Amino acid sequence: MGMSLRKAYRLTEEQNAELQEKVGELGMTESEFIRLLITQRPKDYPEIRQMLNGLINEVNRIGVNINEIVHNNNSVLYSDSDKTRLMAYMQKLNEMVNKAVTDIGDH
Repeated sequence: MGMSLRKAYRLTEEQNAELQEKVGELGMTESEFIRLLITQRPKDYPEIRQMLNGLINEVNRIGVNINEIVHNNNSVLYSDSDKTRLMAYMQKLNEMVNKAVTDIGDH
């Protein structure tokens, strides 16, 4: 859907200064910021997108390690150290997800 509609609006000097500060912080244009305020989708916030991408990458890395441990278990090579590693990976994963939920909840 193309953006063909144009809107004009009036602001006080203080409101404009606040708008400029916020768009500068987020690295967005005024139009992008106004659309963000309308939609309020967390994925629209650059810092949330970056955090979620980091979380996805970390989950993928942890998943590879968990797959290796499961493979060892299926090959009857499972050891106590594998169990310890698995518990550490799962704890790290839970901590990261909880942090993401907390951070996103602040937006």
